[in-house]
Amino acid sequence: MNLIVDIGNTRIKTAVFNCSELVYNEVIIKENFVKSLLKLIEKYNCENAIISSVGFLKKNEIAKINSKIKLILLNSSTKIPFLNNYSTPKTLGVDRIALVAAAVSEFPNKNVLIIDAGTCITYDFVNKENCYLGGAISPGIKMRYKSLNIFTEKLPDLVPEFPNELIGNSTEKSIHSGIINGVINEINGAINQYKQKNEDLTVVLTGGDVNFLSNKLKNGIFANPNFLLEGLNTILTYNL
Repeated sequence: MNLIVDIGNTRIKTAVFNCSELVYNEVIIKENFVKSLLKLIEKYNCENAIISSVGFLKKNEIAKINSKIKLILLNSSTKIPFLNNYSTPKTLGVDRIALVAAAVSEFPNKNVLIIDAGTCITYDFVNKENCYLGGAISPGIKMRYKSLNIFTEKLPDLVPEFPNELIGNSTEKSIHSGIINGVINEINGAINQYKQKNEDLTVVLTGGDVNFLSNKLKNGIFANPNFLLEGLNTILTYNL
């Protein structure tokens, strides 16, 4: 059994894979997360683990986990199943590395655009030669709401919701229309640009806002909330 841990900006996602089969996954809180992981290792008799962390991970936390299981801490030096053509590979986020690994595993020899809608919205492109070329980063939905509240005197901090109308007839409805329609148009526009340059493009949508957005975007998109976890399992297996 493989233990998969994705430590993001706002939450920690865990999963257990039996080879390529997902047998368990759960979001856990950051407080005492090491204790939660040790329980999973014992419960599922996990032998190998991989951790992807975009935040700060303490050395003593790594040591506790590594004392119970063979551990890979994903970084720019980890062996990966694709060619990385990013000009600054050491600055490439480990979450983006995992997403590309999932793409080359699940859609081999295809042009793939991976859109991760989370704290940030990231766009990552890997071509049919399994070569990762890069992508783009923009603010996520909640970040856009928060920024309007922080950088203005009077705009409220709202909970995201889909606007019923394009034209907002109140400040709150105007914010919802501006942010949500802006995100949808951004993503659809990015997809169109990539399709103009790449034939037979496969598009994958993932991340914390995947369910919020998937029904409002263009057809033909693969929505997979577990895509990053699957990519981490791919990298772990590749290194074993």
